[in-house]
Amino acid sequence: MEEVATLAGVSAATVSRYINNPEVVAAATGLRIQAAIDETGYLPNLNAGALASSRSRLIATLVPDIAQSIFNDTIEAMIDELSNDGNSVMLSLTGADNNRLIAQINAALSRRVDAIILTGIVTDAETRDRLRSLPVTVIETWGLPDEPIDVAIGFSHSAAGDAMARFLRSRGYRRPHLIVPNSTRSQRRAGGFVRRWMEEGGDEPTRLEVNVPSHFGQGRLSFRALTDLPAMPDVVVCGSDWIAQGLIVEAQAAGVRVPDKLAVTGFGNLRMAGDMRPTITSVDVDGARIAREMIRVLRERAAGKTITERRIDVGSRIIARESA
Repeated sequence: MEEVATLAGVSAATVSRYINNPEVVAAATGLRIQAAIDETGYLPNLNAGALASSRSRLIATLVPDIAQSIFNDTIEAMIDELSNDGNSVMLSLTGADNNRLIAQINAALSRRVDAIILTGIVTDAETRDRLRSLPVTVIETWGLPDEPIDVAIGFSHSAAGDAMARFLRSRGYRRPHLIVPNSTRSQRRAGGFVRRWMEEGGDEPTRLEVNVPSHFGQGRLSFRALTDLPAMPDVVVCGSDWIAQGLIVEAQAAGVRVPDKLAVTGFGNLRMAGDMRPTITSVDVDGARIAREMIRVLRERAAGKTITERRIDVGSRIIARESA
């Protein structure tokens, strides 16, 4: 750092300020410092910087899986926003049944991360209490638990199901069939859908439960299982866009036109939902906004501020497309 400072004609303290917060240094000075850094090949010792500032700028993001995951687009948006704010993101996989969750939490804590971001649900009460007792920011995403570990940034899955029920009734559908992944959040969406549907005078929807994680093949098998129902549904509400895609492909192969003979909806608004033919009606969650709220929370914590809003609802919205 002294070598960079001498070359740039500034103090070592100014170099340190530029590295940690470039905006506080005059633009011309910053250009000289960056030129000196480039010339010398200097790399800051981030471990030393973390000890000095009590901030590692390392964020641990723990997700169940990334193979055909509905979290992928949201994770990408989050990592982009967090990286743009000067953080390094450590992505760890906890497994579909969260069997590696506690081990990954311990690994993150041992690296003195500034924050742990969770997309899966921590169900173990002892682990939740332990995280509450530690001086680390814990942000639960993709849901809104009644009692967050620390801060929750997400949306109500029950409300998302309710909104889909109202949407489909407004479109004139009367015989829905639900394909529900065996997860807490999927079950909550299904519960919200069923409650609203029956409150509006509809019969209880038929349903099929499938394992997690969701994948394309489940949709194909789920379409074949429709023949076992007492009556053919006019719309199938899928727990993910992957399931919806597989069902549509299998329906078209069987000569069933979507949405003329059978409508289909998904969840997650993955990129392929807009690329399919027909395009898939889905539920969108604003991953970029989740990331922006995360950054706000992290900045306020770093500034020593108290976070008063522990449940931040980013909502969800239905993207109406060709399939329903």
